[in-house]
Amino acid sequence: AISALLFDCDGVIADTEPDGHRPAFNAAFKEKGFADVWTKEHYGELLETGGGKERMTAHWNEVGWPAGYEDAESQQALVKELHLRKTAIFNEMITKGEIPIRKGVLNLIDEALADGVPVGVCSTSSEQAVSNLVRVLMGDARADKIPIYAGDVVKKKKPSPDVYLLAAEKMGLEPAKCVVIEDSSIGLAAGKAAGMNVIVTKSSYAYRENFDLADKVVDDLEVGGVGLDACKALADA
Repeated sequence: AISALLFDCDGVIADTEPDGHRPAFNAAFKEKGFADVWTKEHYGELLETGGGKERMTAHWNEVGWPAGYEDAESQQALVKELHLRKTAIFNEMITKGEIPIRKGVLNLIDEALADGVPVGVCSTSSEQAVSNLVRVLMGDARADKIPIYAGDVVKKKKPSPDVYLLAAEKMGLEPAKCVVIEDSSIGLAAGKAAGMNVIVTKSSYAYRENFDLADKVVDDLEVGGVGLDACKALADA
């Protein structure tokens, strides 16, 4: 029998990357007086680095750090400060209802919860952003039943399997019987490295990605007909 459904957050529950996280990063840069602007196209490349703090670090390692941030300590402090501000801006966007939930997500979660199948969310984003998104888009009744493993709960972020293995350990799951819903190749790699089944639901940046490792690839959960039965079949295969 299926052990659990584990959802990634960004790109899976909502298509947050191009129209949520990206403008929030840009707003934080602008407030700080930095000229950095991440275009939609360039942000697709930056997404190859999992985690927002790691993403800013990779960006400035490549293009050069802003003046006055020459040593590792000040660089870390800057990234931490900007990430907190960016998360606050992103959370305002969620609360204002600017980021809609993706099709088919609630149906699948409701089917699972009604059937007693555990549901969890595993993300590289900050725990605050993920729990806010889940609560606003799914409501308190659902959110109260869904444990979240996000941000710095693990040292190594996706494509490392750590966040999925942590969820399996904490929730008492059998990895081979878990079904992961992801949208990126790094998330797909993480789920597979954890020994789980992975369904990919394509998001805005899917055209950049390779999903050969996936057990199933759909445009979205609704169109792809991904209900609980399809997930159970995968877990039992």
